[in-house]
Amino acid sequence: MSHAPRIRTVLSCTLLVLSLGVGATGCGGSDANPLSAKPYDAAGQVVYNGPAGRQKADPGKPLEITVKGKEARLTDVTAVDGNGRYLAGELAADGTRWHSTGALLAGAHYTVKVSTENEDGSPGLRTLTFDTAAVTDAVEVEFGPDAGQYGVGQPITAELSKPIKDKKARTIVERALVVESTPKVEGNWYWVGDKVLHYRPKEYWPTHATINVHSNLEGVKIADKLYGGPGKPLKITTGDRVEAITDAAGHYMTVKRNGEVINTIPVTTGKPGFSTRNGVKVVLGKQYFVRMRGETVGISSNSSDGYDLPVYYATRVTWSGEYVHAAPWSVGSQGYENVSHGCTGMSTGNAAWFYENINEGDIVKVVNSIGEDMTPFDNGYGDWNVDWDDWRKGSFLLADLKAGQIKANSARLRPGV
Repeated sequence: MSHAPRIRTVLSCTLLVLSLGVGATGCGGSDANPLSAKPYDAAGQVVYNGPAGRQKADPGKPLEITVKGKEARLTDVTAVDGNGRYLAGELAADGTRWHSTGALLAGAHYTVKVSTENEDGSPGLRTLTFDTAAVTDAVEVEFGPDAGQYGVGQPITAELSKPIKDKKARTIVERALVVESTPKVEGNWYWVGDKVLHYRPKEYWPTHATINVHSNLEGVKIADKLYGGPGKPLKITTGDRVEAITDAAGHYMTVKRNGEVINTIPVTTGKPGFSTRNGVKVVLGKQYFVRMRGETVGISSNSSDGYDLPVYYATRVTWSGEYVHAAPWSVGSQGYENVSHGCTGMSTGNAAWFYENINEGDIVKVVNSIGEDMTPFDNGYGDWNVDWDDWRKGSFLLADLKAGQIKANSARLRPGV
């Protein structure tokens, strides 16, 4: 039975003003308005496919609301989970059926408010509540780095507990990983692999910024029988913009803070065959003392290039063993020639100063080296060596990731001194 639109009638009258000035007459109608009445309990009219009693609904199945018989129709349905997120749905034009078009969250509590209208136009209301079943094997996310203060070059990382390969599934995951900064900047995620994403802005982070990262993935359907799990929020801040630029051909390092030069240091970098990588690197950490041995990177102790040295004030910039550190054995070459095995060496005094003024997340850039370029993702944080247009293509929310675009080549292990 179809229902024609109901028209609310408004009674009107003409106000007659008597020329004798004796009064005015008016007319009125009934104040009865079915739409203003208190909604009746529509429990006897509403049927839904939710669970009975303490049973839990299958989050993989859509929610459906219908009305019994022809005496009423649905006028509105809202379904909200415990965190205030609405479930998308569609109401039939004749008001006989509503069904969800969005996926139910797993392990969630839902409140469903169903509004109806009977043949007389009187409003009805029924409120339903139910829980959806939780999943035991979910995709969890872990954000990095640890909470704290970092330099303006520090990328955000997200590591998933399960690989995600499908394009649609990646889009769902990426949409749920939220990065908010104060002040606001343009940025996006880049899928480094099936389980790892990196986030960076177009330019370096602003100085003294606050960056909050959280996941909305918990309970969200990612693919068939695959749902999102929990993820601990992350908050980091940035300090000053500290950049160390090493000119490998000029044998000097220039250190800047917020754009102003604060020191110029004579250095030595990698000799031929062990040349220091060109490009932007991000400080990974600092160690006051490191024992560096050539054998740990495949150089025999009997080789002329073998070494076993105590190294102080070591600032690490790649996982394969590139540091900025004190090298008192090469002071005579610092500022003049490159004699190291790939690291940037300087005097003990200069290394101590550098160690005190550089922090995790700060920028170390090498130019004019005859070495290879820093790879983007497999040897530390080379994220800033990816052009912004290419970086955007690493997001499944912004563009398709084309085959052969940017490859994380395996880093060649190099000696550290």
